[in-house]
Amino acid sequence: MQTLIDDFPISFNLLTKATVDSGFTMASELLTCSLLRTLAASKPSGNFLELGTGTGLSTAWILDGMDALSVMTTIDNDAEFLSIARTYLGLDSRLTLILQDCGEWLTQNSTKKFDFIFADTWHGKYLMLDTALSLLNPGGLYIIDDMLPQDNWPEGHSEKADLLISNLSTRDDLFITKQIWASGIIIGVKK
Repeated sequence: MQTLIDDFPISFNLLTKATVDSGFTMASELLTCSLLRTLAASKPSGNFLELGTGTGLSTAWILDGMDALSVMTTIDNDAEFLSIARTYLGLDSRLTLILQDCGEWLTQNSTKKFDFIFADTWHGKYLMLDTALSLLNPGGLYIIDDMLPQDNWPEGHSEKADLLISNLSTRDDLFITKQIWASGIIIGVKK
């Protein structure tokens, strides 16, 4: 049987091992990562933002899809996990890794503009959604995952996810597509 993913970022195996060894269990699925790379390739000379670096697995896939003129900022508040990303991805001159609370960063950088935002943490997704979406350029991509019920969701989280999906569905500044695929992905494009 043929696999759905034929090629992986150069750092993938080392990052995967370091992620498993660290005990980090919130990494994005491979199908999501592959989609992120494909979507990143659609934004030449783009300005990319990732909210919630984790250990850098999804970061590696986004970088793999970016061209040489693109730049990426990724933020996480966990020094241990961010250090893994820094170890395996930190030499990429297109990448800026920031250790900070994503909510603080969004507040301090509310005038910046991006062509691609992957919101993989509470801020920019469940919290400060309007702020995150205000950072998108027209035609910019807003991507979130884990929108289908997950085994690790705490009690009451399903209602939060339903409310977020409803909110995104009724916005007049985005075209959205809800995908019942991988962990549940929503892709929005800024009008």
